[in-house]
Amino acid sequence: MNCATPTDITFSFRGFSQRAGITSDHSDGFGIAFFEDKACRLFVDNQSAVESPIAELVRNYPIKSRNVIAHIRKATQGKITLENSHPFMRELWGRQWIFAHNGDLHDFNPRLSGRFTPVGSTDSELAFCYLLEQLVLKFGYDEPSLDDIFTLLEEISPQIAEYGTFNFCLSNGQALFSYATTKLHWIVREYPFKYARLVDLDVDIDFSKFTTAEDRVAVITTEPLTHNETWTAYKAGEMILFKDGQVIKTALTRVERLLREAENPNLIRITKADQY
Repeated sequence: MNCATPTDITFSFRGFSQRAGITSDHSDGFGIAFFEDKACRLFVDNQSAVESPIAELVRNYPIKSRNVIAHIRKATQGKITLENSHPFMRELWGRQWIFAHNGDLHDFNPRLSGRFTPVGSTDSELAFCYLLEQLVLKFGYDEPSLDDIFTLLEEISPQIAEYGTFNFCLSNGQALFSYATTKLHWIVREYPFKYARLVDLDVDIDFSKFTTAEDRVAVITTEPLTHNETWTAYKAGEMILFKDGQVIKTALTRVERLLREAENPNLIRITKADQY
């Protein structure tokens, strides 16, 4: 979630957490991070979000933040342990960075310098460390602009996606970067706010009773969380930057642009070099 003003996520998280064993099978741990400027509150558990007392706290305690990343895990690589629970956190340029990944990367074994090292054994945390290392290699000690970060992520993400499915959300507390190879959806809620009903739970809310004209909230999720709102699906290979609760920048990797522009994609031979 990325917002114009500090907002709580209790409504969305109630529905989302049901997918950790009730309406879906992502029950191998969960985590959620709430940013407050450069730092964040991070809660992780190797219990499912249905059973975890920490998740129960989040469902009922309205922690307000402008950037929130939550994850429910279905283990593909790495045991069901605390260190393998998303989202993952690292420091870079005096800010906390948070990363969560949906997907599975095979034979992805980049050489790391040691500046960022995985604590657990997931492909996801390794990809996070690799992304951060590439940012440091490119920009050194000088914190780049959000546009510069976006441009580098746009270049690196499809390279990682060659190894499998790579859907992710990444935030440094200033904005939220997101990328999809298979499945992500987004929605922006803004004035005049309306009524919404959850997909996974018989719960609804009239947002107009709890919001002002200054509020604006972008929600990004694998599958839509509500029945009666219009969600937008990411295109394959699309990267979107959200800031202040709205879309700031979008991009498709070059290979996806070539495929979409061609009348018959099957007649085009695309090499690895074409992607970069």
